[in-house]
Amino acid sequence: MSSATLALPARPRRRRRVGLGEKIAPYSYIAPFFLLFLAFGLGPLIYTGWVSLHDWEPLQTEHEFVGLQNYQVMLEDPRFWKAIRNTFSIFALSTIPGLILSLLLASVLNNRSLRVKTFWRMALLVPNITPLVTVSLVFASIFGRDYGPVAWILQLLHLPAIAWDVNPFTTQLVIALMVIWRWTGYNALIFLAAMQAIPASLYESAEIDGAGRWATFVNVTLPMIRPTILFSVVVASVGGLQIFAEPLLFTDPMGGNNGQGLTMTLLVYSQAFGSLHFGYASAIAVALLFIVLAVAFVNFLLTRLIRSA
Repeated sequence: MSSATLALPARPRRRRRVGLGEKIAPYSYIAPFFLLFLAFGLGPLIYTGWVSLHDWEPLQTEHEFVGLQNYQVMLEDPRFWKAIRNTFSIFALSTIPGLILSLLLASVLNNRSLRVKTFWRMALLVPNITPLVTVSLVFASIFGRDYGPVAWILQLLHLPAIAWDVNPFTTQLVIALMVIWRWTGYNALIFLAAMQAIPASLYESAEIDGAGRWATFVNVTLPMIRPTILFSVVVASVGGLQIFAEPLLFTDPMGGNNGQGLTMTLLVYSQAFGSLHFGYASAIAVALLFIVLAVAFVNFLLTRLIRSA
């Protein structure tokens, strides 16, 4: 009798039963994130939406349900539309020039012939870690009407003094300069990290083909760091629409005498903690949320178009 006929049939492998603890374990690892997000992210958003539907003041024990009345008042409030205009104006004056300057600084720091690179990279982070109160005091001194280096230069040129914190454009320009000074170095380091991940063979091929620095930057560097640029644009857009500390410190909680520095977040702050109208402030906060989501959605569409191009 052959060995084939003597071979016993293979016994089926018994499947190991998975206990309840092993099923729950993966979810328990990620549960802290969702619990924290629910407690400090989604929960406050839902609560803010609920407060916006009430005539809510902290000193009242009962809060009257008013439905969409706060939103109706918001749409009829000229301060709300002024805050939107100021927010987008400061955003345009700070974000676009700041990102362009960050790209140029990153390109300079990526130069192989640059000496003491570590020192310059560390220096770029100094504005980001400087306290905002100090920044506001320095900029207030620089752009003083009757004193400071800018006033001294205007006097040398026989030009009239400028009240930087009175005119809407000059106020927003100084606030935008504060934002640019604070975040340009941070974005430059992000761009620099992306540039250093580009294969050196691409630069060598461009050099062999006779491409200059500008042609290499446009045709090699920019296409390779396009995802990083899009990421920075999205983050800068979301952060730029929520600007708060710079206009508060340079002007006042009401954005100045004429509201020339009033932003969306500053309006929320003044209504909530200045006038104690928490329901109305919550309505403005919800409107700001949808504006940020709309801008993020536009950035998403532009990202898809650029990637498909």
